[in-house]
Amino acid sequence: MSAPHAPQGGREPNKKVTKEAAGAVAPAADPAEKQAAEEKSAAPAAERAPAGQGAERGAAAPEAVSAAAKEPGAEGPAGENVPDLRYKNAGEALKAALLGACIGLAVIVPGVSGAAVAILFGLYEKLLFALGNILRRFRSCILFLLPVALGGAVGLAVGFFAVRALLGICPFAVVALFAGLMLGAYPAVTDNLRGEKRTPARILLFAAGVALPVALGLAAVFASPGSLWPESVGLLPCFLFLLLGFLVALTQVVPGLSATALLMLVGCFAPLLDSVSLTYWRQNPAVFLLYGCLAVGFLAGLVLCSKGIGRLLARRRAPAFFAIGGLSLGSFASMFFNPEIFEVYRGWAEGAPFAADLWSGVLLFAAGLAAAYVLVRFERKKNGK
Repeated sequence: MSAPHAPQGGREPNKKVTKEAAGAVAPAADPAEKQAAEEKSAAPAAERAPAGQGAERGAAAPEAVSAAAKEPGAEGPAGENVPDLRYKNAGEALKAALLGACIGLAVIVPGVSGAAVAILFGLYEKLLFALGNILRRFRSCILFLLPVALGGAVGLAVGFFAVRALLGICPFAVVALFAGLMLGAYPAVTDNLRGEKRTPARILLFAAGVALPVALGLAAVFASPGSLWPESVGLLPCFLFLLLGFLVALTQVVPGLSATALLMLVGCFAPLLDSVSLTYWRQNPAVFLLYGCLAVGFLAGLVLCSKGIGRLLARRRAPAFFAIGGLSLGSFASMFFNPEIFEVYRGWAEGAPFAADLWSGVLLFAAGLAAAYVLVRFERKKNGK
C-alpha cells in the first residue's frame, strides 16, 4: 500500500519561498527602466495635487516679504529699521507741532539744543529717520514732518518777536527758564544709557561731549574771531553761508549743540537778527542771496547729517549716546557762558540792578526743571519704562 500523498496546500509555502529566492537572485532591473517606473508612480500624486498649489506656495514668500516691509517697525533693506511715522491721533500730531515750536524757540535762545528737546519728546530717532529718508520715502516722511515744520515756523516767529523782547528786558530769567527745561529733560537722555558698560573710551566720549559746547561758548565770549557777516555779497560770502547753513543744520540734529552759540561764535547772530527788517531789505536787497545760500546749506545739512547720525546710532548706539549725554550736559552749562549773558554779568558788576532778574531767574529755573521732569516721567510711564 502506497504512502498517502501530502496535501496540495502543503507545498504552497515552498513555492512562495522558491519564488522569493528566485527574485533575490534575479538580475537587477535596468536603471533606465527603474527611473521610468518611479516617474510613472509619481505622476498620479502630482495630478492629485490641487491646481495652482505650487504657484501659491511660490507666491507666498514674496507676499510675506512685502507684508513685512509694509509693517511699521519692520526691517527694511539691509536691515534698516523703519519706524512707524504715522500719527495715530490728533494728540500725537499736536505733540509733534509743540516739538517744532520748541525747536524754533531754540534758534533764538542761546544754548538751547533743538535735538535735546526732540529726545525729551521721544521723537528724536523718528525725526532723524524722516529727515534722512525724505527723498526715498517722501510721502510718509513729509506727512510726519509737516506738523513739526508748522510748529517750528510758529516757534521761530514767537521767538523772534516775543522772546527776543524778553531777552532785552530780563535776559538772565529767560535763559534760566530754558536752562531749567534742559536740565529737567536730561534724564530722557540718560535713559538710553541704562545697562550700558562704562568703559574708559565711553567715559572719554562723555567728557569730550561736555567740553565741546562749553568751549564753543567761551570761545564766543573771549576769542573774538570777528564776524563772517559780509560788507558786500560775492562768491566767497555765498560759499561761506552755504557752509554755515550746513553747520547750523548739524547743531539741530546733534543733541547738545546750539545754533545760537555757533552763530555767536562766528559773529553772525546779531547781524542776522538785525537784517530781518523792511528797512534793511530795502537798503540791502542782495541779502536775500545770503538767505538763500544759508537755506540751501541748512536743508542739505539736515538730510545728510540726519542720515549719518541715524546710521551711527544703528551701528554704535551706546558710544553715540555717551557722547550725546556729554553734549547735552555741556549745552546746559554753556547757556550761562555766551556773549549775551556775559553782557548781563558785566552790567551787574558795574552796579546795574539785578535782584529782580536774578530771583525771577531762580524761580523760572525751578519751574522749568519741574515741568520738564514731569514730562519725562509721563513719557516713561507711557512707554512702560
